Amino acid sequence: MKLGEKIRYLREVEGSLRGLGRPMTQLELVRAMREELGTVRSEKGRADKGGSNKQKTISQSYLSQIENGARPHMTQSSRALLAKFFKVHPGFLVDDPDGYHAELTSDLRTTEGQLDVWLLQGSERFASDPEVSRVLIKAAREKDTRRALLLLGAILDTPGLADRLLEALRPELGASGTHRRASAEGRRSR
Repeated sequence: MKLGEKIRYLREVEGSLRGLGRPMTQLELVRAMREELGTVRSEKGRADKGGSNKQKTISQSYLSQIENGARPHMTQSSRALLAKFFKVHPGFLVDDPDGYHAELTSDLRTTEGQLDVWLLQGSERFASDPEVSRVLIKAAREKDTRRALLLLGAILDTPGLADRLLEALRPELGASGTHRRASAEGRRSR
């Protein structure tokens, strides 16, 4: 996946998270970064004339160049700002190398990025089920996605724990969720 595709995808997910029902525009992204990260624009990344070291921000035209491939690489500071805003690892915001195959890689940081991308892609596949889509996005935004998934596995491996947790945290799903799954499995076995 190319850097521009990743940025477009993150804008789409962010728009969904913010309830826009559409991708966040480049201009909305720039404005949100300024508001939420408290950034100020500075020329070519230098501190402003007052001598402060506030972070710089990125422009809509810079985002456009990245997304359309005219600028294939970002500066380290721009990558850090976007990673902070989208809550992804900065290493995610680079082109995947030609011939890159996720299943052949074992580096933990790369695994973390792969899990995030996989979960974000899954959130789009399940867009018709907003609750599931939101949960997949939340999991992808976790600081340690791998650990979150391992926790889910441990919960599911412990007999009765998932039902008890669901009953305590989401009582409206407790019995009905089990009933829906059991009835669906019954229909499949016929």
